[in-house]
Amino acid sequence: MTVITRFPPSPTGYLHIGSARTALFSWLYARKHGGRFVLRIEDTDRERSSEESVQEILDGMSWLGLDYDEGPYFQTQRMNRYQEVIDQLLDAGKAYHCYCTREELDEMREQQRARGDKPRYDGRCRHRSQPPQDIPPVVRFKNPLDGNVVIDDLVKGRITISNNELDDLIIARSDGTPTYNFTVVVDDMDMQITHVIRGDDHVNNTPRQINILKALGVEPPRYAHVPMILGEDGKRLSKRHGAVSVMQYRDDGYLPQALVNYLMRLGWSHGDQEIFTRQEMIDLFDISSVQRGSAVFNPEKLLWLNYEYIKAGKVDELRDHARWHFENAGINIDEQANWEEVFRVNQQRSKTLLELVDRSLFFFREIDGYDAKSVNKHFKGQAGEILVELRGQLEHVRSDWGK
Repeated sequence: MTVITRFPPSPTGYLHIGSARTALFSWLYARKHGGRFVLRIEDTDRERSSEESVQEILDGMSWLGLDYDEGPYFQTQRMNRYQEVIDQLLDAGKAYHCYCTREELDEMREQQRARGDKPRYDGRCRHRSQPPQDIPPVVRFKNPLDGNVVIDDLVKGRITISNNELDDLIIARSDGTPTYNFTVVVDDMDMQITHVIRGDDHVNNTPRQINILKALGVEPPRYAHVPMILGEDGKRLSKRHGAVSVMQYRDDGYLPQALVNYLMRLGWSHGDQEIFTRQEMIDLFDISSVQRGSAVFNPEKLLWLNYEYIKAGKVDELRDHARWHFENAGINIDEQANWEEVFRVNQQRSKTLLELVDRSLFFFREIDGYDAKSVNKHFKGQAGEILVELRGQLEHVRSDWGK
């Protein structure tokens, strides 16, 4: 069996840290097993999706070095396929039209709450013989009424859900557009996904998706639900914890290999080893070794790791990553003499590429001013006279500096 994993981001925002870690785990699993990695853009939310977000995702994947073997596929280009499968389920009696109005559903749930029952659709349209007129129906999947769904999760272990806890899921809205849980099933089926690695906020979706796959006569993939990433205060990761766009880390002077290394260690470990080559990541990563508890995002640890990568980096590779930052500072680093020596000095004391660039600018452009307060503070006594004398002597050897 060829292992096939996928990463299906929604283009309603930037590629953030949590999604990037999910993509990395899926990529590593496919690469470790000689399989294939699929990129799928889930863009059915047309109001919130944007081309800018799509490009942000593609740029982030490219910067992190997470190359994909198939895709990107776009769900909005597969609408005919979704309708085909909906019709297939309707014809087989495994789905049905539901004509319940919003008011009827609200009343149903109020009565259930009054009885102390869990609010859920009661299946009243399963056998409706005379549909009302002028009410555009939704399509519901006819979920099994008995038995259990068993998930042998690669991270969480065995999870068992009773089918009587699940109601009949809407798989197509009244305007005909398919819903998330249905499009995911059809995509995973058509793309022959063997392993689904995703956040554990999807655990509740999994039994529903498994039941639809089984109704279509398809063996479900193996699932691995990865715990969420938390901030140091124990709350869900957000911007105030440093959960910004992946590309923001590039802008802030982080190396992609440092960020990838850090993300892999968020919830996974190999003894006490902290720093891994890309090949070591592929060889050593094991999804079943991902911890069941939530990982905590530590910006200081990421900064330390970035510093270690910069210190140990080859100067030509650092130049390639820093080139964009130098351009923003108005410097073409490829035209600068002795840039290697400058890098070797400054990489030992720079935690980010921004720091390295800032420390290096002194060597690559003329000084156009000075801080008068610093001069008054530090140049005391005969310091000024000594510097003037030194400048005069250096002027005589200036033509030999390049030798």
